[in-house]
Amino acid sequence: MSFYPFENWVGFGVADFVALALTCALVAAALWNRAWLAQFAERTKACMIALAALPVILRLLLLPHHPAPTPDIYDEFGHLLVADTLRHFRLANPTHPMHRFFETFFVLQEPTYSSIYPLGQGLMLAIGWTILGHPWFGVLIATAALCSLTYWMLRAWTSPGWALVGGAIAVMTFGPLNPWMNSYWGGSFAAAAGCLVFGALPRRNYFLLGVGLACVVLIRPYESVFLFIAVFTFFLGTRDRAKKYRKEAGSPAMMAVPLIVAALLILFQNNAVTGHWTTLPYVLSQDQYGVPAALTFQSDPAPHRDLTPQQAMEYKSQLAFRGTEKESLQSFLLRLEYRVRFYRFFILAPLFVALLFFIAELRQRRFLWVALTAVLFALGVNFFPAFQFHYLAPIAPLFILMSVVGLARMPNGAARALIALCAAQFVFWYVMHIFDDREFSKAARGYETWVAINHANPERRIAVNRELAGVQGKLLVFVRYSPTHVFQDEWVYNEADIDHARIVWARDLGEAEDEKLRAYYPDRQAFLLEPDERPPSLEPLAPQPQ
Repeated sequence: MSFYPFENWVGFGVADFVALALTCALVAAALWNRAWLAQFAERTKACMIALAALPVILRLLLLPHHPAPTPDIYDEFGHLLVADTLRHFRLANPTHPMHRFFETFFVLQEPTYSSIYPLGQGLMLAIGWTILGHPWFGVLIATAALCSLTYWMLRAWTSPGWALVGGAIAVMTFGPLNPWMNSYWGGSFAAAAGCLVFGALPRRNYFLLGVGLACVVLIRPYESVFLFIAVFTFFLGTRDRAKKYRKEAGSPAMMAVPLIVAALLILFQNNAVTGHWTTLPYVLSQDQYGVPAALTFQSDPAPHRDLTPQQAMEYKSQLAFRGTEKESLQSFLLRLEYRVRFYRFFILAPLFVALLFFIAELRQRRFLWVALTAVLFALGVNFFPAFQFHYLAPIAPLFILMSVVGLARMPNGAARALIALCAAQFVFWYVMHIFDDREFSKAARGYETWVAINHANPERRIAVNRELAGVQGKLLVFVRYSPTHVFQDEWVYNEADIDHARIVWARDLGEAEDEKLRAYYPDRQAFLLEPDERPPSLEPLAPQPQ
């Protein structure tokens, strides 16, 4: 992924200047023979298959130096718990009798042991986990779908040739070097669902439109509100055109079928997790733990249960996102202005030039709608006190659409030069990662974003997991934090079926309390992990007296 330094308003970084230096050498590459590409671009199925396979193959080639990502962030473990729960053919897990040892972030312990997150991302992880044996395959499937469906979406907006270019841009932007493909946090699945929505709208394919909307509802419920508004405005004043497509695409009522299924899944999850059909797990977490933070126009949630020291610090941290001042128009606009730099995530640096040419297309109603939809989402997600890239995932395809439309309007030579520049930028860093080693990766972190390929995964966690993998039998690992522990560095996460997991991770509650858990698990070898030591200290505990 190209870099987007936090101190740079636009986000240009080292990768962009390296790519610029390579431009002269790659101008000749822009003069390719387009005849065979034009013929290939007309073959929809072949293009979709190729674009689905390309990011997966490219990422698998990096495995020698960059293995399947190790989860490290709260949200990743939360989505993995959803996936593991679904793999057990249930929507929630029973409360564990020793749940006080398993308190962690963004996970409910009562009335059920469940993640607070919606089903969408976990469902995709569960599919890959069940079929291919590892949750990361669900991420690969989602990324393949995103790149493939980007081409399919663009076929409804532009020519086949430019649609193929857009698919290639999707591979370079959201493919093997992107954090969405190298974590379990989400992004690709929601973006693929956005492709379904924005590709189905011009085609009047109501069923696929409903499928895309339903997926976004299951992945990003809040953002789906703005997507529904955008869809509604798209159809305003187009009733006659809708009649023209009705025989081809079916009745608008077909859109309701997947949406009803999604609504039922949400209701069933609510009831299974919280015991109430209309109470979201997310909302129950706010009531119990005071996190996650509320939207800026809402009042701050307050915890109604005892918190661990780490949970208490997380609660204060979430409050700090909001600040002490009441929300105002000025604070809203200042937050919006600051977050503009992060939109760089969705656009390769050379394509900023193409966006300038897209502005000229705003005279067309459909492209004005595209721009206004992006603005609507920008305003909507600005009510979050913090910002993450996947909040905008449903409209990620629109950034590629705007770039491609701008390229199509540019002089042919200039457009091809920009495409070559994008390719140079991607190829340069991809080759670097193929041949890099641990020392190179450490050095590159000074220039890359903190969520680049595998960089969100501390080697400490990988090393501890590797050491535990060499111990036979069932294990019980007590985690003891130091007084200076960084609370975001959480280690206590467990599988859906805790009692049957090979490794059970537990909080150290003191010797007397720990003995109770050891008595509960008499067949497990116990270890004490002190992750704040450098390197982390992992020592076996003496067996309990018989």
